[in-house]
Amino acid sequence: MIARHWRGLARPDLAGSYAEHLRSETFPALRRLPGFIDASILSRQLADGVEFLIVTRWVSLAAIEAFAGPDIEAAVVPVRVARMMLEYDERARHFEVAE
Repeated sequence: MIARHWRGLARPDLAGSYAEHLRSETFPALRRLPGFIDASILSRQLADGVEFLIVTRWVSLAAIEAFAGPDIEAAVVPVRVARMMLEYDERARHFEVAE
């Protein structure tokens, strides 16, 4: 199993909208992809905004490639989401799930 990590710092006034976007649009779309297992939203309040760490789990790197494209580390950030962020990772990180 592979965990994909992506981090973004949301504008304070748009953090709730971002979380809702994940729940209503992103996660339902991911659930339709073969090899997707689940997703978590981690967040914390910072001085400038709300930091999110999104962790998705997949059965394999090939399953991630079906979602992200041939450059699996490239972040998939819709324009609408980019506008909600003060900053965000342009590259995702992948970890093998040991336990």
